Amino acid sequence: MSEKKIFYSHEPDSKIMVKKDRAEVNNWTDDLEYIIQELEYLLGIEDRVLNNRPLYLQLHDLRRENQLKLGILYRYEASMRNAIECDTTDCDAFYLHKHEQNRNVYIDHLKKYRRIKSDVLSKILQFVER
Repeated sequence: MSEKKIFYSHEPDSKIMVKKDRAEVNNWTDDLEYIIQELEYLLGIEDRVLNNRPLYLQLHDLRRENQLKLGILYRYEASMRNAIECDTTDCDAFYLHKHEQNRNVYIDHLKKYRRIKSDVLSKILQFVER
């Protein structure tokens, strides 16, 4: 198996950091796209098996939030090409701060999703044990 090399020793550190950040954002968007699929399954399970209105509303809200977060990350990813052109530490700091903000939003959303998903799975187990 050949491994694609994305960083080269002759590249400046700033370019390597932008590539690393871009790869990280790509992973985040992949995760959120997968969550869209899982939420559709969870909503189907809730509708066909659990019939729990508060849980349905939570899942529906989470699906909407997921779409919004995904849009934010896509726009951020598109704006990252401007980070390559930074030539001051203030500019670098701006994009670093923006990246950290987006990372925190992604992590918080992922935690919320996992909590609600665990709630759905525990309710399924309770339903099956009846």
